[in-house]
Amino acid sequence: MITSTDQLGRIISLAEKPTRIVSLVPSQTELLYDLGLSNEVVGITKFCIYPDEWFRTKATVGGTKKIDFEKIKSLMPDLIIGNKEENEEDQIKELISHYNVWMSDVKTLADALQMIGSIGELIEKKERASELITNIKINFEQLTTYSPPSDKILRIAYIIWREPIMTIGNDTFISDMLNRCGFKNAFENKRRYPEISTEELQAANPDVILLSSEPYPFKEKHIEEFQSICPNAKVITVDGEMFSWYGSRLLKAPDYFKGLIRQINNAY
Repeated sequence: MITSTDQLGRIISLAEKPTRIVSLVPSQTELLYDLGLSNEVVGITKFCIYPDEWFRTKATVGGTKKIDFEKIKSLMPDLIIGNKEENEEDQIKELISHYNVWMSDVKTLADALQMIGSIGELIEKKERASELITNIKINFEQLTTYSPPSDKILRIAYIIWREPIMTIGNDTFISDMLNRCGFKNAFENKRRYPEISTEELQAANPDVILLSSEPYPFKEKHIEEFQSICPNAKVITVDGEMFSWYGSRLLKAPDYFKGLIRQINNAY
């Protein structure tokens, strides 16, 4: 018997190592690949684009917000892995009534590392998961945070959507990543993913505006639009996966942050 408590406090018990796994979260799908589960993972979402090999060959069970229940049924999973934020509560409740479902709830780097370790134990890849955790910790320990020429801490507005404008509050994984870079979330007084007006963005008076590549696909062409809202801010497009994917992608995030910090340093 394999027993694990997920990040919602639910106890999951499996009679044996799972051999038919469905992943409902892109960053956790990538994690399962890096844990060496090419044969065990039988279903992923249409947004699970990494690795490309799985994206092209694995069965698709709908999207993160719109699950294809009949497709999942046909795959006969013995384990489904989801996330509180990325999947819809009602759909997850329906899956829980029929299958073993392990749920993550990740708001900080510590949560992410705990998730990796727990999933590693549940699928009997504890050694590989421990190796990933160790390497991620080392990479973040080597991340040199932003050090301004004065004592000023840069206030960052991280934008995830355009119409309406949406940003991130202090209880999000992205905000934790900003803090680890040595930045201050300009909307730390808000929670989750609030809509804000152009007036609120102006009133926040951020030093830097980061336009994320996901979920809204911000491009260079959008920089001028936000520059007109906050003329004094430095506006930069960033790779949203590096800020919001909390699986094995965390191995690469610190190096990306180093480059971004250098870019911002050069602007001040």
